[in-house]
Amino acid sequence: MAKGSALVGLAGASASAGLAGASGSVRASASAALGPRTRAKARAWAELLRLPALFTVPGDALAGAAAVGARPNSRTLLAIGSSLCLYEAGMALNDWADRAEDAVERPHRPLPSGRIRPAAALAAAGALTAAGLALAARAGRPSLAVAAPLAATVWAYDLTLKRTPVGPVAMAAARGLDVLLGAAATAGTARRRDRLFGQATTGRAVPGQDVPLVSTTDPRTLRRALPSALTLATHTLAVTTVSRGETQGGSPLAPLAALATTGALAWGLSNGRAGASRPIGDDPTALHPGRVGAPMDTGQAGVGTGGRLGPARGAAPGPFAHPVTDTLRTALTLAYAATSAHPLFHAVLNPSPPLTQRAVGGGIRAMIPLQATLAARAGAPVTALLTAALAPAARKFARKVSVT
Repeated sequence: MAKGSALVGLAGASASAGLAGASGSVRASASAALGPRTRAKARAWAELLRLPALFTVPGDALAGAAAVGARPNSRTLLAIGSSLCLYEAGMALNDWADRAEDAVERPHRPLPSGRIRPAAALAAAGALTAAGLALAARAGRPSLAVAAPLAATVWAYDLTLKRTPVGPVAMAAARGLDVLLGAAATAGTARRRDRLFGQATTGRAVPGQDVPLVSTTDPRTLRRALPSALTLATHTLAVTTVSRGETQGGSPLAPLAALATTGALAWGLSNGRAGASRPIGDDPTALHPGRVGAPMDTGQAGVGTGGRLGPARGAAPGPFAHPVTDTLRTALTLAYAATSAHPLFHAVLNPSPPLTQRAVGGGIRAMIPLQATLAARAGAPVTALLTAALAPAARKFARKVSVT
């Protein structure tokens, strides 16, 4: 605008300011009107997907990685992403399959209340399943080989098996497969120079070449993760059995059996043997065949392990003996027992729907210290602490959105 047109410019500026103010007011009003609707929709999806329960998922893959004696790596993260997607797919599909039942027993849920359309929930379940399988494929063929039956188990449970006697078994199998997914993704991906680490698991390496230190093709590798997988599956079986009475209540036998299961698992975790021995510190340089198969034939302890002590020839796998690791394992075992047993005890005394739901929620949250305990028992204290750090966030968000 020319300087000589000061009066016109002033008038134009005033008009522009007025239009801008009016436009801003309209945008503010629209934002104010849109904000609550957006927040309500976001909360509805958070309830549908039970977002606080997501904090119980990463520990599966981390426990699987610790069980095979490997440090978590980028493919472990892919396995965690796959697990999260498949878990959330199961949550969305669960509510889609239960929409008629929830309309009677839990009309406040997102689908029967009309806050989310059933077609949207089903589409989300399909998209999340596809994403989970894609991430597993990205982590490697062994990971996909575990993720595919895991996804099939999730869909079979929600659509068919949930109301049958084998429903809790299917849910337990899904959790166990999730641990194996983390083990399959992590194992076989750590590579180091043979001139630093000597002999590979499959034979003597060519000098200067990268060699795999853990092989997913060796059945002994995933067998190391089976005890951890079975432990989490057993806990899941108990919690799922209790959850069958969370809407109408029921007999105290289910929470009593779950309470006994918690005690038995806690005793086994504090006294049992680990699936793989490893030095303290989760150091990837400590990976060697003695931790995932037969011990390395070095003739003396520590040779071929970067100066770190490993199991000697003929040594049985067991928890790495270290005061810090043992103390951590004991503390995490107590945390698991307290988180799970306390609400279960109240449900035994009064198996009403509110107390049963609280027991189920406690059982879900107890998976985090259970996963951390399994990692500590395998001699992976850093992984155990990282897993345990998820518990406060799970408790915080569970106060806002129910996990059941």
